[in-house]
Amino acid sequence: MNIDLHTHGKLSKKTEFSLDYFLSMAREAKDNGLHAVALTEHFNTRHFFDMMDQLDASFDYKGDYYEVDGLRVFSGMEIDVKDTGHILIIANRDNIRDLRRSLENYTEKDRFIPFESLLDYTEGWPALRIGAHPTRLSTPLTHHAPALLSRLDSLDMNAKDLYEAGLNVANDVRMLAEKLQLPVTAGSDSHQPLQFGSVLNRFGTLCDTADELRSAVKSRRFETEISPCLHVKVKGAQMLKELLKQTMIVD
Repeated sequence: MNIDLHTHGKLSKKTEFSLDYFLSMAREAKDNGLHAVALTEHFNTRHFFDMMDQLDASFDYKGDYYEVDGLRVFSGMEIDVKDTGHILIIANRDNIRDLRRSLENYTEKDRFIPFESLLDYTEGWPALRIGAHPTRLSTPLTHHAPALLSRLDSLDMNAKDLYEAGLNVANDVRMLAEKLQLPVTAGSDSHQPLQFGSVLNRFGTLCDTADELRSAVKSRRFETEISPCLHVKVKGAQMLKELLKQTMIVD
């Protein structure tokens, strides 16, 4: 099973969720050899629950994923934590809804949830918890205590960082993960269809639930792959994303 573990279903936080745009994302993901993606939309995106409501109304839900024209879309969320950093939580949609409701008072920059509190809240869940782009200069995780970071299931090797800071980012993430005794998973961080396929994870088994994803990650039964076309894919996606954002009107 080829899966991208860090993706978005909207062009940006400020735009409304568009089912047509989401379906174009799914088609491009499949065209790039993906069998599954984790939809880790930002928790403080515009109308988060409306996005989930539209997905619920439009697609069958099996295990912990939506069946979207042959693509498995696992439910998830990307969460900002206090003192900087982003955490990906991939879980059953009921858990994601519950978690999002609990974060209602933590959506503003000066009030993000403490990292430890988020870990405590989701501890014991049948969920995959990933430290997103841990060495990114704007939102690093490296300043958090190793004892907290080691409670995660993996660290994210992020396509956007590989494009902007160079392939040495992969080595930096692997070195940090080795110190924490964590595996490294790959995520495109795509907000735009062209970015799919820039990185992916090759799992040896087909997974139906987030717990099965977690088990495969923790036991390292997967391989990460960086596309030789990563630079072109990410650059093209970012250029088109900026052009599209200029044409969209947000209240």
